[in-house]
Amino acid sequence: MKYWLFKSEPDAFSIEDLFALPNATDHWDGIRNYQARNIMRDDMKKGDKGFFYHSSCKVPGVVGEVKIVSAAYPDHTARDKRSKYYDPKATEEDPRWCMVDVQATQQYQEVIPLTTLKQTPGLEDMTLLRRGNRLSIMPVSAAEWRIIRKLAR
Repeated sequence: MKYWLFKSEPDAFSIEDLFALPNATDHWDGIRNYQARNIMRDDMKKGDKGFFYHSSCKVPGVVGEVKIVSAAYPDHTARDKRSKYYDPKATEEDPRWCMVDVQATQQYQEVIPLTTLKQTPGLEDMTLLRRGNRLSIMPVSAAEWRIIRKLAR
């Protein structure tokens, strides 16, 4: 099993929005960064777990957990001219972009703020905390997963 962190701006799509959907499940669409796409396509597997992270808000931080419930598949929004994620280079034969389905499994009672993550021993090398890292999907080590889950209690 691998662990991940999914970043989303809560005014665009929050963990509350995910929990409000049938089975608390939705596709994670709109990834338009090749590195993030490759992670999703090549490394994420059904059954992996992830943190849901609210970004670009008053208190950015980890707000809950998700489970990956599908393998990667073509992102249909890339071919939808009405979508803000439309990519004119995406075709049926070469979809370029992919997505996975995620299911919300837990919402934390309190946000684990970015400031707390930065001060927590054992998280010094976490991808999220590296300067200049702006990916919306990133790996989390098993040790980092355990440390952050302890902070949620």
